[in-house]
Parts: sequence; structure tokens; C-alpha cells
Amino acid sequence: MKVLACDGIHDDGLALFRDAGWEVVVSDPIKDPAALAAALAGVDAVLVRSATAVSAQALAGAQGLRVIGRAGAGVDTIDVDAATERGIAVMNAPDGNTLAAAEHAISLLFALARHIPRADAGMKAGHWPKAGLTGFELEGKKLGVIGLGRIGGTVARKAQGIGMEVAAYDPFLPASAAGKGSVPLKTLDELLAWADIVTLHIPRTKETTNLLSEASMRSMKKGAYIVNAARGGLVDETALLKLLDEGHLGGAALDTFATEPLQADSPLRAHPKLILTPHLGASTSEAQQAVSTILARQILDFINTGAVAGCVNLPPLTAEAAREVGPWMPLMSALGRLAARLVPAPTRLHISYAGRTAGLDTRPLTRLLVAALLGPASGRVTPVNALQEATARGLTVAETLGGDGDGFDRLLRLRVEGEGPHQQPVVREIEATLHRGPRVVRLDGVEIEFDPQAFVLLLRNEDRPGMIGAVGSQLGAAGINIVNFALGAAGDGQARAAITIDKPVTDEQLALLRATPGILSLQQV
Repeated sequence: MKVLACDGIHDDGLALFRDAGWEVVVSDPIKDPAALAAALAGVDAVLVRSATAVSAQALAGAQGLRVIGRAGAGVDTIDVDAATERGIAVMNAPDGNTLAAAEHAISLLFALARHIPRADAGMKAGHWPKAGLTGFELEGKKLGVIGLGRIGGTVARKAQGIGMEVAAYDPFLPASAAGKGSVPLKTLDELLAWADIVTLHIPRTKETTNLLSEASMRSMKKGAYIVNAARGGLVDETALLKLLDEGHLGGAALDTFATEPLQADSPLRAHPKLILTPHLGASTSEAQQAVSTILARQILDFINTGAVAGCVNLPPLTAEAAREVGPWMPLMSALGRLAARLVPAPTRLHISYAGRTAGLDTRPLTRLLVAALLGPASGRVTPVNALQEATARGLTVAETLGGDGDGFDRLLRLRVEGEGPHQQPVVREIEATLHRGPRVVRLDGVEIEFDPQAFVLLLRNEDRPGMIGAVGSQLGAAGINIVNFALGAAGDGQARAAITIDKPVTDEQLALLRATPGILSLQQV
């Protein structure tokens, strides 16, 4: 396995990959998409911060890439849609830099209130710049927090600790959440009209780009201040300069910008009412160490077990839910491969999770099964893009939860419809459980047990004496050992058998077995 680490990823995280036997390639930021595409050849995972943008162009030829890891919170420099389409997981580590980002926002509040950068610059230039630098006290001021997630919530708590009155607007929280926490929620219009200082802590999306437009900033109090230590593009920079020049806004502090690095000739640089820092929100040694190790563990777990902690384009799982679904994951992949052999061109899949289903999050399980079902027909189907691929191929996926487990603690029922090997309509039904190990317990209504992860021959034969011996003799002559032979009568003069063997059967040996009198069909899965 190979990981490419760009943008100065902390070595503590890289050490975890090395300890796991991975090849680690360290690179400076790669800003040219073609150069990044070339660097991704043969790479299983790539780690970036904010300098290297992972575009659709860079991903176009990344055949083996399985994970993109963002050592931080924001993924706006990663084309998540393009990654999802290619089945590539996108992970971030939002918890690692929470404290660093929140403390930087608070430091910008203090810097604005007391003109610290201008005072420092004046002193170092040989002046005593006391006149004109009268500041204001933060205690008692109204702080409007836009985005009450991990970082915004920490900023709110710390601001309350220094005596500020805090309220928030969060576009991702339901209105019913208002009044349930220690920070009251307002609409955006209400918050902007109320606050003395507005601080932003939301991701940049299509909906939040230029959230603070000229019109919205004009609705703020005259002399109000803005802090943006979240993502560039949340504030209309041209409109901000205009309102600062007019005196409508008292000042602003920006740590992030619409274009980074900020252009040398940007008018933002020279404005006396602006405090600028070069995207330092997560730039503490503690934060960089934390995000690198968190991200490395997430990626290693994902590759080794399929766990999806920190994955932005897969359904999130709590630790408790992950423990519940973990044992089912290998079985789901095996059942998907089995279903693909039974129905090569599926058009409809119905999955029923029966029995005790409380606490079972079926989303990753369904995605795993669909990915395995569709995988043989495509070179790139993973749980990340499995449902999108199903839709594109005309496969309808449905599931039900609950119902009778037929004596099993949990019973999984699959019904797969589509076209068989000779383009004939076919319906196959599989029932499986984890009771006494992963195993199929019924196939097309016939009770036969086998492990779908093993080498198995599925046999349909005339229900008459001597069939087991005939098949066993031929396998023995071929040097193939029978591990388990499960036989069930279908009730129509035929029998079904699942023969677990110790190694695969060759095409020549299959042809000989199929020619045995009384064998109606034989399939290796």
C-alpha cells in the first residue's frame, strides 16, 4: 500500500502508516492538476491540507486511489462529487483542530478590539502610536456566531466566558433546536441586526458562498465588526471593502480568503480597517499532530475493516453502530459476489433485515452488498458510489427492516431479479445469518447451509440415489477435497446441493462434472 502526503502532514500520522507497512511518499504542495494526476499513479491514499487542490482533472486517471484524506475540517479544495463518482472515499479530521481554530477566532476578536496589529507595527517603525488606537471592551458586547458546530460552539463558550452576550444562526440546525442549548438561535437577518461582532464558522458550499453579501452586511449595525476564520468566500470581499470605506462597518479580521494564497496586489492587504492572517486557524503544533494521527487511523481502519469514521461521502456511523455492523461486513460482500454469479444482470434487489434489528445501521451494509453485486460488471464500484452506480445501471434497490427472523437472532433475506446467464428472466432468493458463523441457510427456499466466503459449487440434480457419490468421486479424482456437502430436496423431483471445497475447480473439471448423468446445472461461486 502507498500513501502520498502533501502540504506538510505531521510525521506522527505518517509514522502510523509506516508501522503498518505502507510506503510513504512526502511531497510539497502540488498545485498543477496534471502534476497531481501523475503523482497519484499507484497511490492508494493521498493526504492534503489546504494548499493542494484535488480536482476532477487530477482524479481522472487515479485508478487505484481509494481514499483522499484532508488533515483538517474543510474539504472545499477536494472535488467530493468527482471522488464519489469514482468510488473514492473522502475523509477529514474535524475534531483535531477544533481548539486551535476557535482560539484563533477569539484572538482575532481581541486584535480587532484593541488594534493590536497597528499598535505593534507602529512601535516597530519607531513611533508611539497611541493616538487614534482607542479600542473597546468585549465584555457586554453581542457576538453573533454563524455556525454552531464544533468550532462555532467552542467560540461561543469561550466568548461567554469573557462576558460576551452570544447568539447564533446555523443553517444546518433545525428550527426546533432553538432554545435547547445555552446559545439562543436566531434567523440570519435577526442575528445580523442584533450583533456587534459577527464570526463565521461554517463550511463553504454553493449555498453559503457570499453568505455575507453587500445587502446582508448593510443590514448589520453601523460600526459592527466581522471575523472570518472559517473558509474563504463566505464574505463578499469586494462588498466588504466598500462598506469599510463607507464607514458602515468598523473593521474585519480575515484568516481565509476567496483565493489563497492572497494575491500580492489584493486591495485587502492595504486597508487600515482589516486584520489579515494567512490561514493560521489550524496552525498549532498540537492541532497538526492531532489531525495527522486521527486521519491516519481513520484511513487504516477504512482499508483494513471498511470502517467509515470521518468519511464525508459515506453515511456516518457512531462507534456503537460500527460495532454492530462490523461482523456483518464480510458476509455482505460475499453475498453480493454470490448474487452476481447467480444473476449476472440484476434489475431489482430487495434486502430484508429480519429479527432483532435494533441498533443495526443498515446503510453501510446495503452499500457493501450493492458494490459487490455490481463489481464484476465494472472496474470501479465501491461502497462510496454503489447506490449511484445502481441508479445509473437501472438497478432498483429496496430494503425492509424488522419482521420474523424465522428462529434466528438476525436473518438477512435477499431477492434478486434480473437476467440469467442466457438472458432469461431469473429470480433468486438467498437467506443468510451470522448464527454459528457467517453462512447461507436457504437458497431459493431450499434449506442448504454453506459459507459464501469459501469455494463453493452449487448443484441442481435429479433427486435419485448415487448422485452424491458420483460427484464426490469426480472431485476426488481431480485432487479436490470436499470440506462440506449440504444437500436439500426441492420437492419437485430435484435436489439442491452446496459443496464446499478446499480449492477452485478448473473449467475443464467443471465441464466433466456437468456432463455427469443426472446433473441439471452446476455453478462455481
